[in-house]
Amino acid sequence: MQLLVLILKRTEIFDELVHSLANNGITGATILDGTGMAEKLANMEDIPMFGTLRRILAGEEKETCKVLLFAETDEQLETTKKVIKEVIGDIAAPNTGIMFALPITYVEGLGGQQ
Repeated sequence: MQLLVLILKRTEIFDELVHSLANNGITGATILDGTGMAEKLANMEDIPMFGTLRRILAGEEKETCKVLLFAETDEQLETTKKVIKEVIGDIAAPNTGIMFALPITYVEGLGGQQ
């Protein structure tokens, strides 16, 4: 089993991605709202080097992302990655996202998929 993590910065395609995943039988993900570290640093008063960045970001909408977590078998992982790439396109493009997988060495509570 593996944990696939997708940090999606292009939140405007989030609904399309979720629908496409579901249409391909992938319905077991945890979805979290995220905020980038630069956003938090820009709001810290005690870090003077980010003063300019703070002023630049002050009038802009806060940067958010979606974090999707998938605990899957190797076969499921390949399908999930394929669907994600079809919807997102070039994930290496700036401000698109990050995707990576980590091995799961222990799991409980996946309804018999252990």
